Amino acid sequence: MPANNDSFFKTILVAVSLCLVCSVLVSGTAVSLKDQQKANASLDKKKNILVAANMFDENQDITEAFANFERRFVDLETGQFVEVDSPETFDQRQMAKDPANSIAIDNDVAKINRRSKIASIYLVKEANKVKTIILPIHGSGLFSTLYGFVALQADKQTVVGLKFYEHGETPGLGGEVDNLKWLASWPGKKLLDANGNLALSLVKGGASKDTEVDALSGATMTTNGINNMLAYWLGENGFGPFLSRLDVDKGEA
Repeated sequence: MPANNDSFFKTILVAVSLCLVCSVLVSGTAVSLKDQQKANASLDKKKNILVAANMFDENQDITEAFANFERRFVDLETGQFVEVDSPETFDQRQMAKDPANSIAIDNDVAKINRRSKIASIYLVKEANKVKTIILPIHGSGLFSTLYGFVALQADKQTVVGLKFYEHGETPGLGGEVDNLKWLASWPGKKLLDANGNLALSLVKGGASKDTEVDALSGATMTTNGINNMLAYWLGENGFGPFLSRLDVDKGEA
């Protein structure tokens, strides 16, 4: 019996020791790769912004291509540019979770509950004039929150491109937001109708106007989610005040 007890306790000891060693190795690896993971995440974000701005080239270094992008911060209520503490670490998602730096949304069509008071946007300039405006957007789809960027021309109403960089929608249905053919249908679309009202939307049955994009087949909830986030973020409660104020010739708002 004692021999059996010794064998049992030795087995437990070996198992616990192995778990501890593995835990230390995993933790050490995670810590050592943290900086690399952050760098990779930063590169991926830049790539998606480049894709939205229709400026991504597989043969060009991403960091080099991104050198022409100017990051600015916008007070969404006033539409004015503002300065922020520690712009390098500014995280709009985290700000949205902080009651002191965010607001609860009353008419929450995009189903995001709260939004940051300040948004991070990007400008592409030529000869000090704004050529392209890249705005972050997000909203609820069927199974997830979709995060992406929409890029506009200097006229502030013509779409340059759209790109979602994070979502959990159903592959082959809502997941078709990643379909290159569908994404290629966005450039040239208009935000406003002839009366100056926000009209950009996804429609079933085929787009027939310059404010329409083909809906995602078989993905009604995802389609509705995209329509709702566009209506919110490009409207008066989102980037509407900023787009109204932005002077593209001076690059100021």
